Amino acid sequence: MSKQPILTGTAPLSGADILVHCLVRQGVKVVFAYPGGASMPIHQALTRVADKIRTILPRHEQGGGFMASGYARSTGRPGVCIATSGPGATNFVTCLADAKMDSVPLIAITGQVSTPVIGTDAFQETPTIEICRAITKHHYLLTRTEDITRVIKEAFYIATTGRPGPVIIDVPKDVQNRQVVPDWDPPMNLPGYRPFRKAKAEDLRRVMELMRGSRKPIIYAGGGIISGNAAEELRLFAEKTRIPVALTLMGLGAFPSTHYQCLQMLGMHGTVYANYAINEADLLLAFGVRFDDRVTGKVSEFAKHGKIVHIDIDAAELNKCKPATLPICSDIKYALQELLKLVEQGLHLFPGETPEQKYRDWYRQIDYWRETEPLRYKDRDDAIMPQYCIERLWHLLQARGWLDRTIITTGVGQHQMWAAQYFKFTRPRNWFTSGGLGAMGFGLPAAIGALAAHPDKIAIDIDGDGSFLMNVQELACAYCEKLPVKVLVLNNQHLGMVVQWEDRFYASNRAHTYLGAGPDEGPYPDFVQLAKSFRCGARQVTQKADLDDALNEMLDAQVPFVLDVLVPYQEHVLPMIPSGMTVRDMIKA
Repeated sequence: MSKQPILTGTAPLSGADILVHCLVRQGVKVVFAYPGGASMPIHQALTRVADKIRTILPRHEQGGGFMASGYARSTGRPGVCIATSGPGATNFVTCLADAKMDSVPLIAITGQVSTPVIGTDAFQETPTIEICRAITKHHYLLTRTEDITRVIKEAFYIATTGRPGPVIIDVPKDVQNRQVVPDWDPPMNLPGYRPFRKAKAEDLRRVMELMRGSRKPIIYAGGGIISGNAAEELRLFAEKTRIPVALTLMGLGAFPSTHYQCLQMLGMHGTVYANYAINEADLLLAFGVRFDDRVTGKVSEFAKHGKIVHIDIDAAELNKCKPATLPICSDIKYALQELLKLVEQGLHLFPGETPEQKYRDWYRQIDYWRETEPLRYKDRDDAIMPQYCIERLWHLLQARGWLDRTIITTGVGQHQMWAAQYFKFTRPRNWFTSGGLGAMGFGLPAAIGALAAHPDKIAIDIDGDGSFLMNVQELACAYCEKLPVKVLVLNNQHLGMVVQWEDRFYASNRAHTYLGAGPDEGPYPDFVQLAKSFRCGARQVTQKADLDDALNEMLDAQVPFVLDVLVPYQEHVLPMIPSGMTVRDMIKA
């Protein structure tokens, strides 16, 4: 079939061709698209630009949406996913909610029934925009083919500016089929949208004053650092001021986990020393965070001994959960750059003493907590502990010199928290997980999307047996698209995190959390045979002595590979601050 160049002429084109050429003009290289009746014209148009856009066929629309998310999280550019109307569109709902919560730039394009029958309950009709209104940053129902070029231009602008987020575009089939002469560069029409916010100079000077008066400061940094491309500014700011850094789940990689000043993750399953430090700090510098309940616990008790500076691009997050002493609405990269200038100008942050002298007692206390309350677990010779498995994976990758080119994704549950605790992330955009929504089934498709964006990297999904099964069909996509993702399944035959809560708060009463077929039937399902049915590599490991060899086999595989590691279901993620509780209620054993 003949290929079309990027069009600029005045010949009439179908709406579908116009839409696809708009994607080309936006620099889109990959789309994740599952066809159906209401989106067929778009797919036909995609075949005509196959030399410019790679169309990856997921095996479920939710898989495609999560692939687009993995693509976006790994690149910072919008991920694009396409589905048909009705069930195709509704299968995007979880992906859109996930992207909204985690500030991921996503463009979701859905087919819709033709405009004359909208509202009649036509075949595969759903009110897509109404369903998705609250879980997207913006939304469009296109009723005129002439509006396609403007809407695509606006959608990409909205998704990537300010606080990034998902935009959905619902395109009726007759709008796709109708031919018009397109205006390739229409003006945008976004009254009231002001995404570029810069901190005021007087506010930043006030930050410096608060820092000057502090003896026990701490930086609380989140996913906004990564989405704002401000990791380097954060590192420089922390190193120049010598202030310790605690990271949220979404912020892992924003500051090197191996750095002396890094206190690792804080919150419900964060380190004891990070949570103690937050509790005792006299100044909390909250950068690109939203004071999520899994971080704060009982919000009135969170960081109550200190003053709070909160800098975020989204004004709606300021004072939403926790009142700040100094709330600043600003692009975090700009704010840190300006703060660095003030620090470098030597505005007497440390009058008469060095940072090391000023914070000597503070670090002495933090080091005592680190020494006496490290992350710990009881290792066993007769079983593979999940924490040990993740540690070994990290060490093997380090020995190969592969850490910088390794992307880790996860599902949701205990394995997610153990990965956050025991895998040391040193760079941004190498760690992707469903943080705010907590969507199981995220890990495998997100790894596929990330690998599609970075074919020279290693993409490993650290998953649980429950989460893995939710989108296991995407092994077919990975194999057919020649994307050799690795899946490390920590298989405990249970919904592990729910089991942990049952043990801690429900007297160990099992309420439908066992995923196996029966105690006498062995592990179920057989992930090795399942993976091999998709023509993927696979291995099961039960003995600790065999683990390193199995991990190396997985890392060396040239096709998608599933490593099924059987682990005890009785193990808990610790430490743990129960929901709505405080540091004083932390469970350590």
